[in-house]
Amino acid sequence: MSEPAPSGHVGDQALSPSIRNIPNALTILRLFLVPVFIWLLVRDGGDDTVSRAWAAVVFVVAGITDLVDGELARRQGLVTSFGKILDPIADKALTGGAFVALSWLGELPWWVTVVMLVREVGVTVLRFWVIRWGVIAASPGGKAKTAAQLLAILLYLLPLSGALVTVRSAVLVVAVVLTILTGVDYLARAWRLRAQARR
Repeated sequence: MSEPAPSGHVGDQALSPSIRNIPNALTILRLFLVPVFIWLLVRDGGDDTVSRAWAAVVFVVAGITDLVDGELARRQGLVTSFGKILDPIADKALTGGAFVALSWLGELPWWVTVVMLVREVGVTVLRFWVIRWGVIAASPGGKAKTAAQLLAILLYLLPLSGALVTVRSAVLVVAVVLTILTGVDYLARAWRLRAQARR
């Protein structure tokens, strides 16, 4: 009589990527960079030129980790549920903290920050609400929203003048519009996922 086949669960676990990987490490690094970035930005009321420049550098580095971690995870098959949840949280901490800091410094209208925060907090709550039925991956619109937000924040970190100020405002408007539209889209996708799971 042949030996019984080993349980499929063991094989499943062996095929599942470990959460201890480079993409997740980059995401965690981005989380650690958030308080450093905010401290540099608000230091001396945002008027310290050197600190402001370093804040921009840290923000760019954090933004690069956002681009690299997801691409690396997909190419090397290192996508994990941990990463799918932590990555958007790190994104929201970075952009949300930047918007709050810029509004606190009086450089950005508070209503813009409120719109951004309501959308991001709402999506985070939705993620945990539907996690029992599945994880909703980032959509192309969501990625475009993140890119627009990151670019808008970077432009507000830099000492711009003339026509570039108009460009900066235009990018911010695009970011706000995408934030609202993708928030509505995410709500619809979460509702459909829940409905499908119940059926």
